[in-house]
Amino acid sequence: MRGTRQVCAALAALAESARRELLTFDDPAACLGHSIPQPFLELAGACVRTATERVERVGTVRQIVPRHALDRVTAADVAAAGRLTGRTRLTESIPFKMIIVDRTVAAIPLDLELLYNGLLLIRDPVIVQALVRAHRAWWEAGDEVTASPAPPGSLPPHLRPVLEALLAGLTDETAAARLGISGRTYSRRVGELLAALGTTSRFRAGAEAARRGWV
Repeated sequence: MRGTRQVCAALAALAESARRELLTFDDPAACLGHSIPQPFLELAGACVRTATERVERVGTVRQIVPRHALDRVTAADVAAAGRLTGRTRLTESIPFKMIIVDRTVAAIPLDLELLYNGLLLIRDPVIVQALVRAHRAWWEAGDEVTASPAPPGSLPPHLRPVLEALLAGLTDETAAARLGISGRTYSRRVGELLAALGTTSRFRAGAEAARRGWV
C-alpha cells in the first residue's frame, strides 16, 4: 500500500492488534536527511510505542537496532531504548526495517528502509515464519542495550563476562556456550574488550584490566 493515509492507517491497526509479541528491525536514524513530514514521523513513532506498551503488559518485545543509530538519534530516543533493557539488542546493521505482530502479520517498507514510501503487509504464514526465524538469528547474534552507557574509562557491563572468561582461560567455544551466545558474538565481544583495553593481545588484556582496577 502507498500513500500517507493508507500507511498511517495500517500502522495504527498493527499497534491496536498487538496482543502477545512484537518483533522489529528498526533504525531510528534512517529517516534523518529525508524530507518526511514531521506529523508522519510522530504518528509512526506513536504507533510503535503504543504497540510496545501494549505488548509489554501481556507478552514479548524484541527490538533490533543498528549500533550506529544510537549515535545519531536524540537523547530521548536513547532513553526510550534504555527502558527496553533486555528487550532491545544492537547489531552492526539490520537487513531491512520490519514489524511482526503476534507472528501473524509482518509489515515491511516497500523500499526496505522508510515506511513513508509505502508498506507491504504479509500474512502468508510460511513467509511470516521465515521472517520470525531471520529475526531470531539476528537477535541471538546481537548485544543487549544497557540501561545507561558505561562511564568513560569503565568496563561496559556486557563485556565483564567476556573479561572473566578470558581470565579463567576458557576456550572461545566454552565461553560462548557458558554465556549463551554464539561463537561469532563472543569473538566480536572479545574484540570490543581488547579495543577498550587498547591492546591486541589477550595475554596483556588481563594485566591491563588489573591496572585499571577492572578485576
